[in-house]
Amino acid sequence: MQVIVLRLLLWTDAAPRIVSREGKITPKIFIITMFISEGEVWYNIPEFNLLANNITIPGFSPLFPDAHCTSNGDICQLNTGEAEINAAATISALWLSDKFDLALTYFFITGIAGVNPNVATIAGVAFARYAVQVGLQHEVDPRELPANFSSGYFPLGTSASDDYPVNIYGTEVFELNDALRKEVVQYAKTATLNDSDAAIAYRANYPQEAARASPSVVECDVATADVWYSGKILSDTFSNTTHIWTNGTGTYCATAQEDNATLEALVRGAKAGKVDYSRVILMRTFCNFDQPYAGEQALSNLRYADQGAFLPAINNIYLVGIKVAQGILTRWDSKFKQGIKPTNYVGDIFGSLGGDVKPDFGWVEPLLAALSIRDTDALQA
Repeated sequence: MQVIVLRLLLWTDAAPRIVSREGKITPKIFIITMFISEGEVWYNIPEFNLLANNITIPGFSPLFPDAHCTSNGDICQLNTGEAEINAAATISALWLSDKFDLALTYFFITGIAGVNPNVATIAGVAFARYAVQVGLQHEVDPRELPANFSSGYFPLGTSASDDYPVNIYGTEVFELNDALRKEVVQYAKTATLNDSDAAIAYRANYPQEAARASPSVVECDVATADVWYSGKILSDTFSNTTHIWTNGTGTYCATAQEDNATLEALVRGAKAGKVDYSRVILMRTFCNFDQPYAGEQALSNLRYADQGAFLPAINNIYLVGIKVAQGILTRWDSKFKQGIKPTNYVGDIFGSLGGDVKPDFGWVEPLLAALSIRDTDALQA
């Protein structure tokens, strides 16, 4: 309890000041992808040329050492490398670089993901409000679990999957600007999504209405874990984790390996006054179901089944993403330059960025209620 109370003192009502630097590349949009296929879909497109200006950045992935920008610097793109460590290292190197002024930049995270068939379908697209680090838990091999456990995962410092974590590291949950999300979803929904005959056939195996539907743009949330998993038990577990850790606000639909790491690096950049965290957009396109259909083995779903959605998911990064990029650029002076003011809390579980709205998820409110404390000043007495 003492550790949690001390962490609560990290809350501040003062939002970090953006520090602007002159004489640097000043992107309006910075597209963040994770690996080569996600990045290449943005190259050699008719709308703009991201390969006009290639800048090597110290600290970027050895596989992807360059940032790529248009000739006027309005749009840039990078590959972080896959999984959490690569993402955190690359994004930290980005805002620490002296090549860019990122004060007004919109960070557009665009990548593929798995999908929960109870919420959406393969070849669909999600825009997230929350990213939840579901892998940050205790784990016991399922073969050694007590009989009353439904999963091998349970939150740190607890003994049951339905408990809220006691040991908080700070990267468990990130919340994004929902007003910005709803604005760009309007642009995204004007896109015609790519699909395939194989994907149509594969989704027909699932009984869920959401899984059998044609691909569409939806609003739901991302689970982050380095482990690439498959199975109904794990899907249900992480859906429950998302529900509990967001105080019932989040809806788990997408599986990814990087997003909490990317967002943590951006929060730290915002605390340093280098970026504006309220300008982050998180989009994932669905390349596979996160669990098998009845009669299919989880291993087959994970490794062998032809779900037919990888190429459509990659293509939809561009087909949907370009609508968002064009929407921002064409409305830059009238809307986006000044920013889309959030009406919800934005930031991490600690409330590190301050602002007018305190976290509406996490341990802050439960702890305050438990201690019958109405404001954080009382904790300092």
